[in-house]
Amino acid sequence: MRALRFITPFLFLLWGNALAAQVVDVNTVTRPPFSMIENGRETGFSIELLREISNRLGWELNIHRKDTFSEMLADVRNTEVELAAANISITASREAEMDFSQPVFESGLQILVQAADVREPSLMNALLSWDLALAIGLAFLLLMVGGMFMWALERRAQPYFDRPLKEAWFPSFWWALNLVVNGGFEERVPRTAIGRVFGVMLVLSSLFIVSIFVAKITAVMTVEAISGSVTSVNDLYGKRTGTIEGSTAASFLQRRDIDYRGFENLDDLLAAFEAGDIRVVVFDAPVLNYYVQQGGSEYGRTVGPAFLREYYGFAFPQGSELTEQVNRSLLEMQEDGSYEALYHSWFGRLN
Repeated sequence: MRALRFITPFLFLLWGNALAAQVVDVNTVTRPPFSMIENGRETGFSIELLREISNRLGWELNIHRKDTFSEMLADVRNTEVELAAANISITASREAEMDFSQPVFESGLQILVQAADVREPSLMNALLSWDLALAIGLAFLLLMVGGMFMWALERRAQPYFDRPLKEAWFPSFWWALNLVVNGGFEERVPRTAIGRVFGVMLVLSSLFIVSIFVAKITAVMTVEAISGSVTSVNDLYGKRTGTIEGSTAASFLQRRDIDYRGFENLDDLLAAFEAGDIRVVVFDAPVLNYYVQQGGSEYGRTVGPAFLREYYGFAFPQGSELTEQVNRSLLEMQEDGSYEALYHSWFGRLN
């Protein structure tokens, strides 16, 4: 009986330790909307997803927020933490040094340009452009000269042109304009041989004049749409481009031989962009779109579709037993609809 009295507390202690939640150290880095601090609370899509998984597995998360992406992953490689969660792209080079969960998010790269460098095509801007104004001015001058030349040829043969010089300029211009646009007046046909030849030349040239005006407006609108802005990766050469050093975006720019300025973290990258030190940012599409939606539209706009499709996952040290546990929980969440519900709360409908 006395022995049981000593053994009972010991058994309760062992039972309590068995029921205690497993503490899991997690590295992360600030990457809105995947990982961030909001109202003093750790949140973001990746953090909330991991929190749901930890609830299912009975874990207690101990989150360590690092300053840089490389520092976050270095602790995983060195087995100083159990896993890392943010917008971590699953790549072959990283897979050689650590393990990954199943993909938790499909992403890609996108281009962010200065708002001042983005110009929407506008018919009004095209009509008010100097190029088109010059073309219209030249057309009016040609019609005026042509009309007055016809007046000089026909003023003694055609009653319509029988008027003094000071009164002839507008009727002559009006005649030439109608000839080009409508094909002329049947009752005001030129009567001299030279006048008739010149009139036929004006009618034939009207076909080209109308075509030139249409082509000019189209060309001006096209130039208005693309001048001064970056619309694709091919436009990045020679531009002041920035991204985060060591990221998949940096690797992509290196492969394309595009000069860029590397930054240690997202805050420094966006600060340089807002200050105008760089004109273009190439980085993860959801991160840039979130930045624009959360007030960054004052400084820049994302352009073009996402490219270089990639997948995010949770990173683990090689051989970690937690990888399989997380993968099973992810499959359960996909099957019971909880993953889709979480995705919808952050990004809208799941494609």
